Amino acid sequence: MSNTDEIEDSSAPLIEHLAELRTRLIRSVIAFIIGMVICFSVATPIFNFLTAPLCSVLADRGQDCNLIFISPQEGFFVAIKVSLLGGFMLGFPYIANQMWRFVAPGLYKTEKGAFLPFLIASPFMFILGAAFAFYVVTPLAYDFFLGFQQFGTGGEAIEGAQGPAPLSVVFQGSAQEYLNLTIKFIVAFGLCFQLPVLLTLMGKAGLVGAEGLKAVRKYAVVGILVLAALVTPPDVITQVILFVVVYGLYEISIFLVRRVEQKREAKLRAEGLWFEDDDETDMPDDEIHPEDEPQGTDEEPRK
Repeated sequence: MSNTDEIEDSSAPLIEHLAELRTRLIRSVIAFIIGMVICFSVATPIFNFLTAPLCSVLADRGQDCNLIFISPQEGFFVAIKVSLLGGFMLGFPYIANQMWRFVAPGLYKTEKGAFLPFLIASPFMFILGAAFAFYVVTPLAYDFFLGFQQFGTGGEAIEGAQGPAPLSVVFQGSAQEYLNLTIKFIVAFGLCFQLPVLLTLMGKAGLVGAEGLKAVRKYAVVGILVLAALVTPPDVITQVILFVVVYGLYEISIFLVRRVEQKREAKLRAEGLWFEDDDETDMPDDEIHPEDEPQGTDEEPRK
């Protein structure tokens, strides 16, 4: 057999894997496009649902829930963004299934049993984080922002002291800007809620340990503070909420990683494969056996 034939035989499995990966990606893109088209056809009801936190805050203040388009094409882009978000959420179960079907054949049975729960927990935690952002964080944030409006006690405009024109600072929000901010909240909290899943999976693989996570806790606090400042608006309330939630998830991750380590240790002990680390250099002198002492040479000792 020539060298050319050997190269072609060795490259055949790689080509098959690439072909399968292409097939899985094409199917995933098709599922995403189908979900996007479905959501585009009902973009208005979805957008109305996403405006619920803002409308609730405005209703409590006795104001109408009105959003405006500041450019002719803004309505179209709002519908596109709604359909992108909805299409991804609709198509994610099928996309995750395609990812699993591509990865699973290369895993051992034990690896499949370890990886599959995390594949299921990941979308659940994302939805939990998105729901927390939508129903808890977003109303608090908009209530804080809308508190900077200026009204009189009876709802009338405050007259300016210098000019004849009345002063009235009233919220007239852009639909696109509101949607961008709301999606930012949802995606940020959804991704932050992936922290226990990610760290537990890394602990399962032996990449991190509970003691190591405890040792870098102070650095994690600084990192979470920076994250809260970057992914949230300049609002102290939402930043504090995000910090408390993510730090709580970090502590939960330490607990979960410790549980993983305890289960691994118990399993190895049951199989008789667990050995404590011994340091021979710490052995007392009286416990050193004669056979462990260095043997003498044939040379006479020096006087």
